[in-house]
Amino acid sequence: MFFRDQVVGKYKILAPLGSGGFGTVFLAEDTWIDKKVALKVPHRQTLDFGELLREPRLLATLSHPNIVTVLTAERIGDVFFIVMEYVPGETLEAISDREGALDLSRALDFACQICNAVDHAHSQGIIHRDLRPGNVIVNESGIAKVADFGTSRFLEIAAHGTTVIGSPPYMAPEQFHGKAVFASDVYSLGVTMYQLLTGRLPYESPAPSDIERLMRGELTSSPRLHNPKIPKVIADIVLKAMAPDVPERYARAHDLLDAILAARPAAVGRRPWPAAGATAVRDDEPGRDIRERLRARETPAPRFCWHCGKPLHARTGACPFCGEKQ
Repeated sequence: MFFRDQVVGKYKILAPLGSGGFGTVFLAEDTWIDKKVALKVPHRQTLDFGELLREPRLLATLSHPNIVTVLTAERIGDVFFIVMEYVPGETLEAISDREGALDLSRALDFACQICNAVDHAHSQGIIHRDLRPGNVIVNESGIAKVADFGTSRFLEIAAHGTTVIGSPPYMAPEQFHGKAVFASDVYSLGVTMYQLLTGRLPYESPAPSDIERLMRGELTSSPRLHNPKIPKVIADIVLKAMAPDVPERYARAHDLLDAILAARPAAVGRRPWPAAGATAVRDDEPGRDIRERLRARETPAPRFCWHCGKPLHARTGACPFCGEKQ
């Protein structure tokens, strides 16, 4: 679609970054402000303009430090493209392929950051549907950013996506029947954690004849069989995230995140951390019940660790990456 050194409007194409099933991404320079950006050019340029705008409008509702930011959308000549934040770094898939099983603390670091991103998307009613290490970019500071929400869609009346979309090794059983729900992203997170902790997938891409076995949980074995150093509590979390039946899985990404945060101190040899504000209000303090209910209705602002700068979940009182109290 574009070629090196081509000038498209105010953007100068520098290099191709990659191509997927829905579009091709190019590194470009915004010549007006001398800033590098990523341009995503959808393969299907013949769609109605309103349809082409669905993805950038979807992405514009997401503002989170662990999600690649959409800047704008452009149509120059006959070519429509999305202008996104350029994240210098490499994909989590490249890191996993090169290093194999990651150190436990580092693997859980990445898992928590991805959970943060997915939790934010879920709070906006958005399912990713194609979570995998190849769609997570790790920048030079170790911050993970989830990309490629182009396969996502808003929850509709039936409360699930109806198209079979995703990468088979990471897809939840119900996705093979076109029924993606919030817990489908949790399943993909479980597979991603399995890969980061063991250096391998729990199973290869399921063949059509394997779908029934996948639904019965017969294709999955404990990650401890491939890496005995994984604490049992962490292996149990991974297996629960990958439960074949939706009701047996963590319902949302924040449920998985809470489980990881609770287990992580013991798993990596750190003391337990108090919950955010645990000592701020006494149990017998007048008006506590009213304040608690009001606080539950508030939308928490993004929080960052004062020590390492990484994003924090709203319900933690200490950084899950460096251990510093907040």
